[in-house]
Amino acid sequence: PDTSKVKAFAVMKNSAAYWQGQASNHTLQRVYGVTFPDAKELKQHLFRIEEAKKRDHRNVGPAQELFFFHELSPGSAFWLPHGTRVYNKLVDFIKKEYFKRNYQEVITPNVYNLKLWEISGHAAHYKENMFIFNVEGQEFGMKPMNCPGHCLMFNLRQRSFRELPWRVADFGVLHRNELSGALSGLTRVRRFQQDDAHIFCRPDDVQKEIEDMLQFIDFVYGKFGLTYEMFLSTRPQKYIGDVAVWDEAERQLSAALDNNGKKWTLNPEDGAFYGPKIDINVLDALGRKHQCATIQLDFQLPIRFGLKYNASAGADEAGEKEERPIIIHRAILGSVERFTAILIEHLAGKWPFWISPRQVAIVPVSQDHVPYALEVKEVLMQDGYYVDVDTSSKTLNRKIRENQLAQYNYILVVGKDEIDNKTVNVRTRDNQVHGSKTIPQILEEFQSNMVNFL
Repeated sequence: PDTSKVKAFAVMKNSAAYWQGQASNHTLQRVYGVTFPDAKELKQHLFRIEEAKKRDHRNVGPAQELFFFHELSPGSAFWLPHGTRVYNKLVDFIKKEYFKRNYQEVITPNVYNLKLWEISGHAAHYKENMFIFNVEGQEFGMKPMNCPGHCLMFNLRQRSFRELPWRVADFGVLHRNELSGALSGLTRVRRFQQDDAHIFCRPDDVQKEIEDMLQFIDFVYGKFGLTYEMFLSTRPQKYIGDVAVWDEAERQLSAALDNNGKKWTLNPEDGAFYGPKIDINVLDALGRKHQCATIQLDFQLPIRFGLKYNASAGADEAGEKEERPIIIHRAILGSVERFTAILIEHLAGKWPFWISPRQVAIVPVSQDHVPYALEVKEVLMQDGYYVDVDTSSKTLNRKIRENQLAQYNYILVVGKDEIDNKTVNVRTRDNQVHGSKTIPQILEEFQSNMVNFL
C-alpha cells in the first residue's frame, strides 16, 4: 500500500500529546483523520456524522423535555411528563399485542434473596453486575432480569402439557450495576424496563413459537419503519445438555427462519452455553446497527429449578410421566429506554402522531380568542389527545413557527372567523396548510391517523 491510494482525506480532530507520554518531553499534536476511495464516500461519511450529532438522543431528549439524568442517581433516567407519554405509549402498544397473541402479564418482586440467584447461576457469573445489600444478616439483590422469578411462578404447582406453551410477560423494573464509565444516555443505564417474556413450552412447540415471535418482531419494527437483520447462533464449544437436543432445537430455529421468508445468516458456535439463539440487529435511518430483539432457547434454567410438566394424556394424570419444558427468552423492544433512544435518532425527534408527546398546539390569533381555544382543547382532550394552547403574547407567525419547531404534529389556529363558524384552521409541522375544518372533521382525521397506524 502507498499514499497514492488515498483519494479523499479529512482531518476530524486534533489534540495535544506529550512525546512518549512523558510530561517532561515536548508537546506534540495528535491528528485524527479518515480516508476513502473517493470524494463521494467521504462526503457521505461526513454527512452521517453531522446528522448523527443533530439526532443524538442525549441532546434531542432534554431539548424536547422528555428526560434527563442527574448525578445523584447516575444511570437512571428521570422521565418528564412528555417523555413519560412516549414511554407509556410504547408499553401500551406492546401490551395490546400481548392480549391479541395470548401472552399473560405478571408482576414479580424487585428484590430477592441471593439464594435465588445461586439456584439460577447468576450469583456465580453475574454478581458483580448486581446491586447487592444486606438484610438482617442475609444477602439480597435487585433483580437484573425476570427469568428466575418466572421459574418460581411455573413451579408454584404441577403443570400439565395442556397449559403449554405458557407465555408469561413482565415489564418489571430491572437494575444492573453498570460501571460509571460505561453509562451512555438511554442506551446504557442502570435502571430500565424490558418487554420481557418467557415461553415455557414442549420441545415440539419450539418451531411454531419462534415463527410467531418472528412475525411479532416484524410487525413491531414495521410500525416504526425499522429494517433489521437476523443471525442464528448455534452450539458453542462449551455447552450444557445433549447434542441431540441441541441439534433438534437448531433445526427448528432454522426451519422457523426459513418459513419467515426473510434473509438470515448463520453464526456458528456463537450461541449461549445454555441454548441456541437468534440475534436481531435493527438498522436506523442512518444505517447504524442496534441490537434490540433477542430470542434465546434455554435448556439450563428448567434443570436448575427442577421444572417439569405432566406429559400424560391419561384420564388420571396424577403421578404420570413428567417431562422438562424448554424456556424461550424473548424481547422485541429490548429495554424501553434503549428503544426510545433508537427511535429519537431514527425519527430525528419527529414523532408520528400516534406516539407523539405533543400532538396538537392551538394558537389563538389574539388574547380575545383564548377562551375559544380552551374550549377546543377541552373537546380534543376528552377524546384522549395531547393538546396545548399557546397563550403567549408573541406574534401569530412566531407562535406558529415555534410550535412547528417544538414538533407539534398539528397547529390549529383560531380567530374570529373560526369562532363564528365553530372551526379551526389546520396546518401541520411541515408547514402544510390544510384550511378550515370543523371539530368533528379534525377529530375524524385524528382518529384515522391512529387507526391506520395501529
